[in-house]
Amino acid sequence: MSDILIAFLASALAGLATMLGAVIVFFTDSENKKFLSAALGFSAGVMIYISFMEMLPTAKEHFMEGASEAVASLWMLGAFFGAMALVGLISHLVPDADEPHEIRTQEEMEAHKEDLALKKVGVKSAVAIGVHNFPEGMVTFMSTVANPTLGFSIAVAIAIHNIPEGIGVAAPIYFATGDKKRALWLTFLSGFSEPVGALIAYFVLMPFLSPFLFGIVFSAVAGIMVLISFDELLPASRAYGETHLSLLGLIFGMAVMGISLVLL
Repeated sequence: MSDILIAFLASALAGLATMLGAVIVFFTDSENKKFLSAALGFSAGVMIYISFMEMLPTAKEHFMEGASEAVASLWMLGAFFGAMALVGLISHLVPDADEPHEIRTQEEMEAHKEDLALKKVGVKSAVAIGVHNFPEGMVTFMSTVANPTLGFSIAVAIAIHNIPEGIGVAAPIYFATGDKKRALWLTFLSGFSEPVGALIAYFVLMPFLSPFLFGIVFSAVAGIMVLISFDELLPASRAYGETHLSLLGLIFGMAVMGISLVLL
């Protein structure tokens, strides 16, 4: 089997590991708000930890291949906060989806708002994780082509930390709609961006890829993930259960991500 094919398979398997997270969610009670609270906190912990402990340091390393440490830090911070500001502005300008002409009781309206908020969290998480997985697919592919042993190790570590990311996407969608197919489909799409990244790296971007571009992408995605965690995931987590469950989920998510990165 050629190194190119092995690289594609490694990227695909790592990305699609997100679906294991969705399967875990499906074995829980859809009315269990305590689990949802912990799961959303867990997802926030995953995103925050990976952003600060992996993505930003990696981005800085890429920038430093062509600049001093001080300049690299400025580029990293600029892309991080720039992406955060842009997504925050878009979120502020785009109104939440609703059905203004549908008549509901007060109780139904409150429940509907909760479901809309959950679906919004799930979709945003899927988009953020999908964008995050895209450059990971490129990195896994190129690393495996250059060194299959190293690439396989990277793919395994990415697959491990993609499982909790899948929980973060599937949990809010499934708890809001009870629709396993929709939750599984969004989780699949968020993970499928990884092999797509590998394909684009091979067919289109190979001649144009640069450390600077990777630095921008990793910094920007880190900013988006941190914003979503603090603006969407943690508030929703606290709203659907006891506060200490949200905090425990947050800490446990960080711990799981930390261990998966150490195993790399």
